[in-house]
Amino acid sequence: MAKFPFLLFLALFARLEGLGEGQDECKVDSRCKKHGPAIRFPFRLKEDRQPGHCGYPGFQLTCDEREQTVLELPYSVKLLVKKIDYKSQFIHLQDPKGCLLGRLIKLNLSASTFQFYPDSESYYLSAYALYNCSEPKRYLRFFIPCLTTAPGDHIYAVPSYAYYSSLTSCTKIGNYTSSLPYRLFSDLSDNLVLSWSEPNCTKCESEGKLCGLKNHTTGHHGIECLHMPKTTKGSSITLVVTAIVISVLLILALGIVVLYRVYNSNKMLKEDEVKIEMFLEDYRALKPSRYSYADIKKITNQFKDKLGQGGYGTVFKGKLSNEVFVAVKVLNDSIGNGDEFINEVGTMGGIHHVNVVRLVGFCADGSRRALVYEFCPNDSLEKSIFSEDQKNHFLGWEKLQDIALGIAKGIEYLHQGCDQRILHFDIKPHNILLDHNFNPKVSDFGLAKLCPKDQSAVSMTAARGTVGYIAPEVFSRNFGNVSYKSDVYSFGMLLLEMVGGRKNIDVKVENTSQKYFPEWIYNHLHQGEVLGMISIEIEEHAKIAEKLAIVGLWCIQWYPVDRPSMKAVVQMLEKEGNNLTMPPNPFASATKTNTSSKGFNRELEIISE
Repeated sequence: MAKFPFLLFLALFARLEGLGEGQDECKVDSRCKKHGPAIRFPFRLKEDRQPGHCGYPGFQLTCDEREQTVLELPYSVKLLVKKIDYKSQFIHLQDPKGCLLGRLIKLNLSASTFQFYPDSESYYLSAYALYNCSEPKRYLRFFIPCLTTAPGDHIYAVPSYAYYSSLTSCTKIGNYTSSLPYRLFSDLSDNLVLSWSEPNCTKCESEGKLCGLKNHTTGHHGIECLHMPKTTKGSSITLVVTAIVISVLLILALGIVVLYRVYNSNKMLKEDEVKIEMFLEDYRALKPSRYSYADIKKITNQFKDKLGQGGYGTVFKGKLSNEVFVAVKVLNDSIGNGDEFINEVGTMGGIHHVNVVRLVGFCADGSRRALVYEFCPNDSLEKSIFSEDQKNHFLGWEKLQDIALGIAKGIEYLHQGCDQRILHFDIKPHNILLDHNFNPKVSDFGLAKLCPKDQSAVSMTAARGTVGYIAPEVFSRNFGNVSYKSDVYSFGMLLLEMVGGRKNIDVKVENTSQKYFPEWIYNHLHQGEVLGMISIEIEEHAKIAEKLAIVGLWCIQWYPVDRPSMKAVVQMLEKEGNNLTMPPNPFASATKTNTSSKGFNRELEIISE
């Protein structure tokens, strides 16, 4: 750390060495006033009389009579520019008249180069009406005081989807369809943050270079990174002196910090231990914690580190303390009426098992909903077993066997270890997370269902799950009742994918007979042939692959009654040696009209959903 200030000085000096001869016609930092925001590509100042190639279309700024930087949005909405973050591509704006929402009511950004930020907070009110009421209406949520024009007026924004039987003493001002984030109606702040995606100059900014139009084109393409233009000699000397002063101050500050840390090390260590113990005590509590949306933003550092995104929402990495990390799933409000959120919180609130991901907490702040889970740094099983470079990323057959057994124990706990039986209905590699030791954890309970232990079958009005892992009876009751055996089928498909390191249906293989991989495995085992999987180098590995394949084939029997329970699956996976009985051909069973009488379990009674 002691070398950091010196290295910083060298970096600054190296950058300054590139400055010094001449000046480009596009100034590096134009400003309306001395301490105003720096203006450079993609922005340009109209009053600066810069050529068109100095800026990008739609990014023109102006200076007002008070030398304040102004951005004009559609419908003549003029806002003051307070800050421009070129690396992250954000622009911070402020309403000079103190009524931002009143300025944005007619705004439509669909034709603009800017968008509201951040995406994770983008819960929009797209259609609403303004009402002027002569008396306060506490049941109306969005009060806009800055729009009042006379004493006693109360202006409210009423969403089009809301229904109120009576709006007495209220007069409708007008209907609006501009799509605005909810926070503008609830926070009533005069500050606004917009972002832009094109042109994308983040790479140039991170490399310390300028961004510009290639060959001075004025089109929408041809962006290139340019070296910093050189400054005058006087400016270079000033910057060098500044760099030296900053470096000296950094060295002194670093020395003070080191002395302070040494002096207080024992005290800080004890405080950290107390904090961690307090957290672990809360972590062991039966119910997950409830967080506000402000807490969620703090935990995720303003949604800085995105782990993934899907139809359900976006997952961010978060931190509860210096030692405890979490994964925060911010749900989209388009998921429905909150059923999936209630289902996942209600299902996972009382689950405590080493092979089931832990729900640490949740957020239900109005329409903003989020789920906070323990963080698994090795991502999902899908990325481990479906890697294109399997030779270098293969986990090893012993570890795969441990992972398979851990998943089976997690599902068996859901079926037998809770007060009510939990049916997952979406077992697949993507929903199996791996912790720092590659221990598996079953996750994503958005499709799960609860039922009493003495009644194992459920009726459903529609199929649920992921194609390729859904049991036949979920599609058609001609094959049997929907029950916990449906999870067994999905687990069997997952096992076979672990064995083969590829999807069950592989359109990439040249041999047509190998495209449906489970049937290919069964034919090889039935004929006594060795599975030609990747990384099978010794006999022990071949035995593990064969065991996992046989258990998987038992689990994907066409009829539920022929499949083992997860308890029996755990016992088979724990069995030493390779003396498992070969199952019947599950693919020939597809032509049966009745279930086998020699299965693992009797017929299951149907109960209402």
